[in-house]
Amino acid sequence: MRLPLIKHLTQFIEENDEDYLIETSETLEFLTESPGIKDEELDVIGELISNIYGALEVNKEIKSGTPKKEALKEFMERVLGSIDK
Repeated sequence: MRLPLIKHLTQFIEENDEDYLIETSETLEFLTESPGIKDEELDVIGELISNIYGALEVNKEIKSGTPKKEALKEFMERVLGSIDK
């Protein structure tokens, strides 16, 4: 996951709607089931999906009243904390 991408996607949600990202992630997930897809392509798609879900999580925190900067920071701390375990 990359914080700049999550931040950018969060901005997209603010300017548009989170439904676009939900539909995009569903499309990408469906694409991973294609029989001709290569491992490298799966890695890229997986990274995109991770960033989309990260932005959706951050957006949920923002909707619940957490300031954007704090929501981004807390999300990344949770991600890094789960990696360290």
